[in-house]
Amino acid sequence: MKLYGAIASPYVTRVVMFARIKNIKLELVEAPSGPRSEEYRSINPIGKIPSLVVDGNTIAESEVICEYLEDMYPTPSGLPKSQIDRASSRMISRITDLYIAPNVSNMVRQVNPDSRDSAVIDESKQAFEKAFGYLEHFMGTGPFSVNETPSLGDCAAGPYMMLLKKIVFQNFEEIKDPTLNNERLSDWWQALLGNEICAQTLDEYAVAVDGFLSFLLKRANP
Repeated sequence: MKLYGAIASPYVTRVVMFARIKNIKLELVEAPSGPRSEEYRSINPIGKIPSLVVDGNTIAESEVICEYLEDMYPTPSGLPKSQIDRASSRMISRITDLYIAPNVSNMVRQVNPDSRDSAVIDESKQAFEKAFGYLEHFMGTGPFSVNETPSLGDCAAGPYMMLLKKIVFQNFEEIKDPTLNNERLSDWWQALLGNEICAQTLDEYAVAVDGFLSFLLKRANP
């Protein structure tokens, strides 16, 4: 199996972390000529990463890839045992995609202090506060997003929280880091950092994000 993408993407990192907690070895390769290239679009016409290629078949979208891996390799499971807990883990992943991810994209365009739109920042601040409340509400017993072991929800929310720490919290003081002032989310974040697989994957992602941000800075100030 080949996973096309780069660890600098939170969606690729989701799949990588999920595969690691399930002891699945994936070959991670860069999208040929970039995700928007015709060469890569012949593999995945959507032109986004990640893509998982299995026996000549392409599976797109990180959530679908994770569900495929769970179906094909049920042991060890990347989801909790009970159906309600499995739904809770999926819910954390869904909240990340619907209520956190879009607002991170909005804030990336506001990082430059000279061109900020206060209305966009205020709107995103409110949206983040709601999203963090959703995470807290739907997280089960801890310390991870549902139970005592990491699952799909952690693999989705963890990389995005790291991305928020790198881009949002340190650049916009009005948007508070919930892993510092919310007991449940703080316990959750510390659980991730205390888990060898999760911590290693998040560290790799953080380094990749730093490299990407450095590239953007150099491009903006040649």
